[in-house]
Amino acid sequence: QVRLVESGGGLVQAGDSLRLSCTASGRTLSKYGMGWFRQAPGKEREFVVAIRWSGGSPNYADSVKGRFTISRDTAKNTMYLHMNSLKPEDTAVYYCASNVGSYSTIPGEYDYWGQGTQVTVSS
Repeated sequence: QVRLVESGGGLVQAGDSLRLSCTASGRTLSKYGMGWFRQAPGKEREFVVAIRWSGGSPNYADSVKGRFTISRDTAKNTMYLHMNSLKPEDTAVYYCASNVGSYSTIPGEYDYWGQGTQVTVSS
């Protein structure tokens, strides 16, 4: 069992940057897949990026490729999402999530979710 807590959201202008954090507690993440998803009101939850906690190349959604970067600090059990060149269409609640190792882009494949953090990008 894993508990995930996101932080770092806020209100920014188009072109600005933010760094989101996701801190995990509970079972070890060594064999888990980890991902960031986002959801705007009235829309489906969509994939942003995923990575294996043990390492390897991350998988980015086309909409954020080249602008967002995922990283992790294994000593702190914390995952980060660095968001650059933010656009109004990036406005959403951002969630971190984990699964038992499937490393999926599908929200339904994930087992644990954080409470979400709001990102609002004005034009």
